Amino acid sequence: MKKPEQAIVLSAGLGLRMRPLTERMPKPLIQVGGKALIDWGLDALEREGVHQAVVNVHYLADMMTAHLSRRKAPHIIISDERDRLLDSGGGIVKALPFLADNPFFILNADTFWIDRSESNLGRLACRWDAGRMDILILLANPELATGHVGKLDFTMGQDGRLKRAGGSADGYIYAGAAILNPRLLSGVSAEPHSLNLHFDRAIAEGRLFGLPLDGHWITVGTPEAIVPAEAVLRRLGVVS
Repeated sequence: MKKPEQAIVLSAGLGLRMRPLTERMPKPLIQVGGKALIDWGLDALEREGVHQAVVNVHYLADMMTAHLSRRKAPHIIISDERDRLLDSGGGIVKALPFLADNPFFILNADTFWIDRSESNLGRLACRWDAGRMDILILLANPELATGHVGKLDFTMGQDGRLKRAGGSADGYIYAGAAILNPRLLSGVSAEPHSLNLHFDRAIAEGRLFGLPLDGHWITVGTPEAIVPAEAVLRRLGVVS
């Protein structure tokens, strides 16, 4: 299929676990390895040729829009949630009118990865099959992840279909990136709800698939997670 040329980047959260840093700036603007968290994902989209990214904003929205206005690519469109935070699912639905009616990338603004030899977004696009899939998500191997705490998210069958891990010790982490077919959201209102509701719906219909990430995945959920994240970036030669 043709690679997605548009994306939604979810960046409207409050970042409560990142306090006190988020008392003065939104979490996606916190620097890790000399770069704002959100720019790790936006740079990956730019390298993949994505020409437009819709970014939702809520907390300290003026700081977000000022930062994003300095980017030349991808072209940024702001989906304004200042009045009401819509969570991940509602945020995506609200942003849909800015997109063409084609499958698009979804990225979380506070997680990123370092590709090994090829673009993982490109790998996602090559694996996408609209005839079988409603959502295709990028998965992180917990042994190649930094900063994750808590349970695993999914187990994957031999055909790539996903199920909830349900406490299993053998599975994957949702890496905060996916391709989604907008038809899955047909008739859904832009009311606060989690993207997990759509994951579960796709699982029930056998249309949620996964692709293991080829590289190293990083999440920075607390201020204490910045130091180990930057240590990994130095070890991988990404920063000095």
